[in-house]
Amino acid sequence: MAWEKELEDLKRRAALAEKMGGPEKVARQHERGKLDARERLRRLLDDSSFREIGKIAGRGRYDEQGELTDFSASNFIFGRGRINGAPVVASADDFTVRGGAADAAIHRKFAMAEQMAHELRLPLIRMIDGTGGGGSVKMLEEMGFTYVPFVPGWEHVVTNLKTVPVVALALGPTAGLGAARMVASHYSVMVRGLSQIFTAGPAVVSGLGTGENLDKEQLGGADIHTRNGVIDDEAESEDQAFAMARAFLSYLPSHAGARADRRETGDSPNRKEKALLSAVPENKREAYSMRKILEMIADRGSVFEMGKRWGRAAITAFARFDGWPVAVLASDPTFLGGSWTADTAEKARRFVQMAEQFRLPVVHLVDNPGFMIGLEAERAATIRRGVEAMNSIYDATVPWATVIIRKAYGVAGAAMSDHTRFQYRFAWPSGDWGSLPMEGGVEVAYKSELEKADDPAAALKDIKERLARVTSPFRTAEHFLVEDIIDPRETRPLLCEFAELAYRQ
Repeated sequence: MAWEKELEDLKRRAALAEKMGGPEKVARQHERGKLDARERLRRLLDDSSFREIGKIAGRGRYDEQGELTDFSASNFIFGRGRINGAPVVASADDFTVRGGAADAAIHRKFAMAEQMAHELRLPLIRMIDGTGGGGSVKMLEEMGFTYVPFVPGWEHVVTNLKTVPVVALALGPTAGLGAARMVASHYSVMVRGLSQIFTAGPAVVSGLGTGENLDKEQLGGADIHTRNGVIDDEAESEDQAFAMARAFLSYLPSHAGARADRRETGDSPNRKEKALLSAVPENKREAYSMRKILEMIADRGSVFEMGKRWGRAAITAFARFDGWPVAVLASDPTFLGGSWTADTAEKARRFVQMAEQFRLPVVHLVDNPGFMIGLEAERAATIRRGVEAMNSIYDATVPWATVIIRKAYGVAGAAMSDHTRFQYRFAWPSGDWGSLPMEGGVEVAYKSELEKADDPAAALKDIKERLARVTSPFRTAEHFLVEDIIDPRETRPLLCEFAELAYRQ
């Protein structure tokens, strides 16, 4: 047979690559409770769909006759595969080879994985489990020189953020360039107790004389980074992280400019939930579950929430309405009454910009009493972050539907939509809006009248009763300053109609 020797050599090299860092290091990886890189790819992707690229790239060792004696594969594995039948680019760091350090990854493989994603317009999943980007201090001595820092292939990372959905999964301690690759994504997940994220790890932090002696969890665990917005979500296991990645991608098109797919859910668009009538309490100070409302109005089982642990006054989620994927921005009145803090505004801004990039219509469920006030809110630059969020809403060109569930006050309330566009907007009878909440302004506005009153408490009660009549949402509807007030049970049918119209464009 022609080329028999060469084909045997190819087969041998591929087998050596399958060994990764060798039996001992692979066993150590498993002892840490971690899957190895190749098993991760198998579990993430559809069965038998992975086609590896550059499998035999690495470092070969040869005898005096030039015969291969051993082979150390690159610690960066990538190729194309499928998720839910759709093609994707997937990569995995192999921690068993030099701890996943980038100096053992062959930079061209990293750059080509990124380049493949945006040039072929395929979603990209990075499974990150490694140290930094520049190698070890010991390596500098071996090189005999230092270098001015740069990141080969980073231009492709930047391009991908503009062109294709990017998912990053932290599956071990991840520092330096690994941490940068995590946050340069549209959706990121870390595994509780298994992964940590740092600019530099505990040993470096301690060695640089910071006075901080922390372990990995204390410095960069999930309790820190899923609550400050660095990482979107946490998973309890690697398999759960893979499931979250697959779910996220199921709502998005393969690339910016394409249309997301409709999926049959078997849920009637005309379903009307009686429980919506009692979803919002009549007492305006009483909280309620916006998540339950969302679950009742969206297709059953279709809600996929992201970033639940940070920016908590806003809920950001994907959902389906009559099978159509929609980006949902919603207030959470159980956290600070739904008031937008600086991080809530940042979360809203990022989410709206992602919806705009991938042309997902937006449904905004509003119960916003305004921006958070007080000294800490001022220190956090809340008004700047809030205005940036509002600007992203005004910059959005995707179809937009607004449902005013309860409160909409001040500038934050005005960020419900771009008022200059056609308003596909409905209000529930519980709608309550204005320049500021009545409770916060009555005593100031009527100060002189209350001071002159024989019974200030009775006078205040009378004023509030008069204002309550004026602030009825029906008075606003009379002037067509809100387009429609609806029976809450009509919310789902109307939003299903909106989703269908949105995808006709």
